[in-house]
Amino acid sequence: MTIKYVCTYWGQENTTADAFLQKVLAEGYDGVEINMPESGIFIDAFQEELEHIRRTHKDFIFIAQQVLPLQQEPVEAYIQRMTRRLEALAALQPDFINSHTGKDYFSFDDNCRAIEAAEKVAQRLGIRVLHETHRGRFAFHTASLLPYLHRFPQLRLTADFSHWCTVSESLLSDQQGLLNQIIPFVYHLHARVGSAQAPQVNDPFAPEWQEHMETFMGWWKQIIDTRMRANDSTFTICPEFGPAPYMPAMPFTQSPLSDQWMNNVKMKNRLQTEWAQYH
Repeated sequence: MTIKYVCTYWGQENTTADAFLQKVLAEGYDGVEINMPESGIFIDAFQEELEHIRRTHKDFIFIAQQVLPLQQEPVEAYIQRMTRRLEALAALQPDFINSHTGKDYFSFDDNCRAIEAAEKVAQRLGIRVLHETHRGRFAFHTASLLPYLHRFPQLRLTADFSHWCTVSESLLSDQQGLLNQIIPFVYHLHARVGSAQAPQVNDPFAPEWQEHMETFMGWWKQIIDTRMRANDSTFTICPEFGPAPYMPAMPFTQSPLSDQWMNNVKMKNRLQTEWAQYH
């Protein structure tokens, strides 16, 4: 199995499409993951530069994110809005879509309706849709996710366990049995280190976060080993440390406590070194 490392567009929103993609290539990434802006100019430039890159890097990966702006609405309106967004993203022909699906305050049945709608788009348009484990979505917590996995055994997840640490105010030391049940459903990974108090530590390479880094690395390795046993040919990882205010910042100045871009590059480089056998 080969691991492919993709770069998040998060934090690069003031960068043009071609400059972003060239920056990604220069850092040695294998692709990108992007919550595509609404700008037609950006989308056209992105598609043009992506086509250019794939002439020499034919396996360059493009993952589209489905993240809807918050809006007070009944579930029917939410599903319509989500479906339109998934269809628009599918038209851009990404390798797959990473979807922030449902809402944590929807009922189980309403979230199931949202999942069913996303799965129907995936089947109708021939696009893979993965669902991210994220606060505020249907997959916001370990135990409450299990009934959805029983209802939809074909479900594929993007794992970002930092959210679960914050929701449960712990490093999930008492929930490993739940993680063991969920990990076989994971097909894409967001490599970000969080804590009991926040979904992102200020600098994952600082010595005070060593225990957290080792805990997350252990989960990530368990995911990779699971996909290897399933004989998958490729697995994708997106180091996804975000900018301020997601990044802890100084009071008054709001200066970030570390460099977001370099945190992601350093995480990619560390994983590439740690798991060199998967290149």
